[in-house]
Amino acid sequence: MTGGRDAILGRVRKSLGRDTIDEVTRAALKARLDGHPRGIIPDRTNRDRRGKIDIFVEMAMSVAATIDRVDSADAVPDAVGDYLAQRNLGADIRMAPDARLAEIDWSKRPTLEITKGPSAGDDEVSVTAAFAGIAETGTLLLHSGPASPTTLNFLPENHIVVLRASQIVGAYEDAWHLLRAAGGMSRAVNLITGPSRTGDIEQTIMLGAHGPRRLHIVLLDDV
Repeated sequence: MTGGRDAILGRVRKSLGRDTIDEVTRAALKARLDGHPRGIIPDRTNRDRRGKIDIFVEMAMSVAATIDRVDSADAVPDAVGDYLAQRNLGADIRMAPDARLAEIDWSKRPTLEITKGPSAGDDEVSVTAAFAGIAETGTLLLHSGPASPTTLNFLPENHIVVLRASQIVGAYEDAWHLLRAAGGMSRAVNLITGPSRTGDIEQTIMLGAHGPRRLHIVLLDDV
């Protein structure tokens, strides 16, 4: 695997004219990779903590995500259960085996039937935790791992995400910084802005084309 990878990268370098790089260029490239220079950051994210939360909510709702704001972890199970009941969805949910979700007392809503682990594609509703919320575009950042199976983000038609207000940052650059500080990149990083959609057919927006038809965010106000 390593030999094949080196061969492919070698051909890429050669096509870019970088199969032979002088030490000055090499040092400049290394400094850029190590330094993580920040890109352009929109002025609208230059707000205090509450301002960032308000922008996140506004931007997420503008792309058809729904949001339920709660003031304690104890209110999360009822928020999830009420959302399902209001949409005539079943009470069976597939949940990520995430420690942040395990801290919540789900027995407060005994009608919920919870199983944990990746989805095989036959689950109607998934519940996951977010790594961060990005106010810039109302985007959720979720990363893959044993506690956060990526299949839960895409296979069920209804995706419920528990996000803490303290996890909301202003710009994408802030989210990448948090991810690096947490230990680096996982195998996959998913940036989710609203439910899945496409306008490929006759320029008509269709939801649920490549993933969940609905995205619901339970926003826990912990700040």
